[in-house]
Amino acid sequence: MKYFRPALVILLGITLLTGVAYPLVITGVGQLAFPSQANGSLIIRDGKPVGSALIGQDFTSPGYFHGRPSATTATLANGKTVAAPYNADNSTGSNLGPTSKALRDRVAADVKKLEAENPGQPIPADLVTTSGSGLDPDISPAAAYFQVPRVAAARHLDRAMVRRLVASHIVGRTLGLFGAPHVNVLELNLALDKLKAGGM
Repeated sequence: MKYFRPALVILLGITLLTGVAYPLVITGVGQLAFPSQANGSLIIRDGKPVGSALIGQDFTSPGYFHGRPSATTATLANGKTVAAPYNADNSTGSNLGPTSKALRDRVAADVKKLEAENPGQPIPADLVTTSGSGLDPDISPAAAYFQVPRVAAARHLDRAMVRRLVASHIVGRTLGLFGAPHVNVLELNLALDKLKAGGM
């Protein structure tokens, strides 16, 4: 008992300090100083969450801007693994290297599709390459501008109007130094849904 009691007191004290007090303080600071980020950077529309600014979504309709390809997968109950773009439960890249036939075939198919969509225009790299997480919510301004003709045609909107919408959603470098200019695809598509044909 001479050694057991102090050891137990220390164990309980450290458990309360690191397992209860510290998480409560950090949670409180997060909620007070950065409430949006602490709660997942959710994007709310009409009182309902429609997604997170940090996790991409799989937009496939021609009337929406598309994000980067995503290599995330899901495992079915029978053990089979299937493609599940932007699956936040399984953040991962494809781990396929430049010598991979599967990767080359997938990129070639994407390039062919994009060339048909916007003939004669250079294809931005981020429209055919996946991110390391598979969840990237952003695309480059060039990737957004590349998609303007398809989106404008699908929605019967003036291209110049859609280009202005893209321009208004470009986020610059952090502090003017860090990162690269980018466009959040979900926020751009939500703004696109608010457009009316013939005016902005």
